[in-house]
Amino acid sequence: MTSLSKKAIQGTIWTLFGYGGSQVLRFGGNLILTRLLVPELFGLMALVNTFITGLNLFSDVGIRPSIIRSERGDDPLFLNTAWTIQVVRGCLLWIVCWLMAKPLSEFYNEPQLLWIIPIVGFVTVLSGFNSTALATLTRNLELGKLTLYDFAVQITTLSVMIVWAKINSTIWALISGTLLGSLLGLIRSHLLNKGSPNRFAWDKTALNEIFSFGRWIFLSTAMTFLANQSDRLILGKLLSLEILGIYTVAYTLSDLPRQLMNKLSSQVLFPIFSKTMDLSNNDFRKKIIKKRWIILIGLGLIITLFFGFGDFMILALYDSRYQQAAWMLPILCLGLWPVILCSTLDKILYAFGKPQYSTIGYFLKFAYMIILLPLSFKTFNLLGVVITIAFNDIPYYIIVNYGLWKNKVSFLKQDLEATLLLIILVIMVLGFRYQLGLGIPFDLVSN
Repeated sequence: MTSLSKKAIQGTIWTLFGYGGSQVLRFGGNLILTRLLVPELFGLMALVNTFITGLNLFSDVGIRPSIIRSERGDDPLFLNTAWTIQVVRGCLLWIVCWLMAKPLSEFYNEPQLLWIIPIVGFVTVLSGFNSTALATLTRNLELGKLTLYDFAVQITTLSVMIVWAKINSTIWALISGTLLGSLLGLIRSHLLNKGSPNRFAWDKTALNEIFSFGRWIFLSTAMTFLANQSDRLILGKLLSLEILGIYTVAYTLSDLPRQLMNKLSSQVLFPIFSKTMDLSNNDFRKKIIKKRWIILIGLGLIITLFFGFGDFMILALYDSRYQQAAWMLPILCLGLWPVILCSTLDKILYAFGKPQYSTIGYFLKFAYMIILLPLSFKTFNLLGVVITIAFNDIPYYIIVNYGLWKNKVSFLKQDLEATLLLIILVIMVLGFRYQLGLGIPFDLVSN
């Protein structure tokens, strides 16, 4: 257990370092690209990326989590069977990209989608050939190498985007970077493989184990896509590409705490939960509570700062074309709190082999979006849309906590205490702004 605790600490440090560095690079690249490219291009690429992400999530059979939690996670036959499934899946997804390009271009009345989707969709083939070493390293909490290689890939990708955009400010700047990033990611994954190279294999026992666990992962990731990406799919129809691009800038910044928590959850917490299932529920719960406080307080402070001063960051860093993102960012940040609470715990249910609670939670979140998003747009216009999106994780939070309660590992009391602390912090920040004569974060909402 001591060794596991040491690996957990090291994994957390590498995850925080990797995430922080990655976001600095991403944010810096985004600032440069928004000055070189018009908002419409970001809106167009947001639609394409949303579709590609959807394909990946709708066909996810849980290969990576199966490797992480399985007792055969280091068995070459198991890994090669998983890799074979992954390769076949990637090729099939690219075929779907070709088939869906025309219907999507007609639905969004955007002819460029007809050729952009198949080209960008080739990333599904490239990622399909990624080595299983990525999952194995995560399983063993060896995250240092992953982090350093990720930096190299990201720096090269952003450099290509920026140089291309400087020479020719078209959608090709974003497309070229996306394809190059996937290619470098493929090369990186095989360089990280310390064992024998992946090869095609077909083991029925491995297949049964992967698909037995993966059937719920498949449903969960499909619902995850519908719940988390439906905003851009729906807004792509309701709003202009310009407004969608502005919203994407605000959403990308507001989503930083969620992405950090997702990284910690998938790369550190899930492997740890999977390796400590032999503890009693009471001992398991006690071990988590103390460490969870550190995570919640840290992310609560980040959310408070983004909520209180995020509008100034937008106005200082982006030109006047993105001014509306200034009032969107604080609202979207505040709405992250329910999913932050969930993301520190939902992988417990995965470790128990019960991902169905997440599946149901994401389905209810998706239902919330398709019902309330068009209605809020019709009634309250853009402000209603942003508020609706901000708090769309509440259904997911309710279901995950029900699942934890059913399995006798509830953390509801800690959630209530942490939420009270966040409310106090938010009130203090608003009071501080008001006393300084800086108004409130939503002053620009009517402009």
